This record gives sequence, structure tokens and C-alpha cells, in this order.
Amino acid sequence: MKVLLSPAKSLDFKSQIPTEKNSFLCFEKEAEYLNSILKRKSPKDLSDLMGISSKIAELNYERNHDWSLPFTLKNARQAVYAFSGDVYRGLDAYSVDINNINFMQSSVRIISGLYGLIKPLDLIQPYRLEMGTKLVVNGSRNLYEFWADAITNDLLKELKSDSILVNLASNEYFNVIKKSKIEQTIITPVFKDFKNGNLKVISFYAKKARGMMVRFIVKNKFKNLQEIQSFNLGGYSYSEEH
Repeated sequence: MKVLLSPAKSLDFKSQIPTEKNSFLCFEKEAEYLNSILKRKSPKDLSDLMGISSKIAELNYERNHDWSLPFTLKNARQAVYAFSGDVYRGLDAYSVDINNINFMQSSVRIISGLYGLIKPLDLIQPYRLEMGTKLVVNGSRNLYEFWADAITNDLLKELKSDSILVNLASNEYFNVIKKSKIEQTIITPVFKDFKNGNLKVISFYAKKARGMMVRFIVKNKFKNLQEIQSFNLGGYSYSEEH
């Protein structure tokens, strides 16, 4: 089983990490190349390109210029402890039992606009580059074109014939995957809440629920669909009817 997640815009590079165990990016050279492009852009360029405020553009201009290899625990941290958005609050990786970290490392993959495909313990440095950013890269019109083959092929190498792919990423990130190349079963859980008498996807709760499902899978070391359907955190449960 492989579980896909999106990254988060919010980052935490200050909290004390629970383990020094780490790994290295598969697409380090590609990330370095993308960073070299970003370094040539002014704060105004970044603001226009990403649709962000001048303050956030200045921050990321500094991040781009501080970015350098090699990554170590002194200048980087493991991705699963660096991302801190709603999904990662649901996952709460800082409290994942040390005995389950290896399972998380082998099962979970994070799709990134800068880093490609990240393992939870891969070291990363602060960045901002969403997959939907229309960055022209070496003949590719955008990041989808730049990453599609590389990410899909790397994922295929990891999927066994009887594996299932659990998509807990947003559409923005999952759309980089060439689904036609994947023969294995793809599962995309949808989390809905009752509002005004109807079931609806409420973004904040759905994001947190995706993280909770990752935690549930990792804690129980699940490997098949039937086990995933037993998910029962945050008031959610599987509905055959829906």
C-alpha cells in the first residue's frame, strides 16, 4: 500500500523533532535545478507568479537564496515534521509511536512542487512552490509537465502488483500523477460532514480527516481496503450507501 499526501504551505522548523532518523530526496538534482530558477526571481516576480502578498514573497525570496545542498539536520528537517497545515495537524506526526515510524516511511509519500515525491523522513529546507504554479521549466510549460513522468514512474517502481494506492492528496497535487499508467486499485476517500441537514465536504474538517486517516493507517499498519474502511476517528465512519 502507498498513501499519497499533499504538502502544506505552513511550515514548522522550530519544534523539537522526536527522532534524528532521516533519509534523502530521490529528486535532489531536480529540486536544486528548480531552486536555481526561483533564485533568479525577485520578490515582485514571486508575488506575481504565485499570487502571494509582498510580505510572503519577501520571505520566500530569502528562503530561495538560503536554500543549499547538502541537507543536514542542522540546516533542514524531516518533511513529516516540517509541514504543519491542517492535514498534518490531523496526522500529528510528532506523537506517532517510534515503532510505527518505519511503516510510515515505507507507506506514505508526499507530492511536492519543488521536491517531487518525498518520503516522510526525507530532509527538506523551507520553500514555497505549489504544484499549480505556472513555472516554465526547461521546455515544460508548468510543473505538471515537468514532474508527471518522473513522479509517476518513481511511484510505479514502489507499487506491487497487488498494492492499492490511497489518494489523500488534493486534486492540485494528485493531478500530476498519470493515472492511466497505474494498473493498481486507486482509492480516494471523501470526508463529508452534516451541515444544514445535508452531507457536504467542509474543507477544514476534510483536510484534518485526511491526516487522521494517515495516522490511523500508520498506527495499525494497515495493508488492505477492508482495514481502511474501519476508520473511525473524528466522528467519521465508512458509508456503503454513499
